[in-house]
Amino acid sequence: MSRQASPSAALPIAYAVLRILIVVNWLMGAAILALLVVMPNQQWIMAAFKLSASPDTERLIMGLRAIATLGLVVVPLNYVVLKRLLAMVAIAWALLALQLLSVVIGSIAKAVSNPAHPVHVDAGFSISGWLAVLLTFLLARVFAEGTLMREDLEGTV
Repeated sequence: MSRQASPSAALPIAYAVLRILIVVNWLMGAAILALLVVMPNQQWIMAAFKLSASPDTERLIMGLRAIATLGLVVVPLNYVVLKRLLAMVAIAWALLALQLLSVVIGSIAKAVSNPAHPVHVDAGFSISGWLAVLLTFLLARVFAEGTLMREDLEGTV
């Protein structure tokens, strides 16, 4: 079942979800590492996966340990992706603040400017700046939805 968030709440929710996912990612890495360090015996692994003994048991156990080891490699890669997604939301807010400040600076310059002392500043409303803000929020929203879809997919598999 897909979770839907309202457009106004999407980015704060995405920010919180990304922070939670970063913690969960490290916890999963710690759990995998603990399993590898403890190196459970063959009987424990067979019972955990409900496997019966066969001539391929040792190969299967080694394969499962290799998969767990590769799982450790995935943890820092996930961290990089999640931090960049988190940064994207922060970048969107920073771009919005910059555009608002530019409008305020342009308004102040216009207010104090007169024919005797003209004030020329390269500030004010910028269509390309506001387009960048809009597109960054849109991109952050797309990534937030992708994160939610990935969570839903992981829940169904």
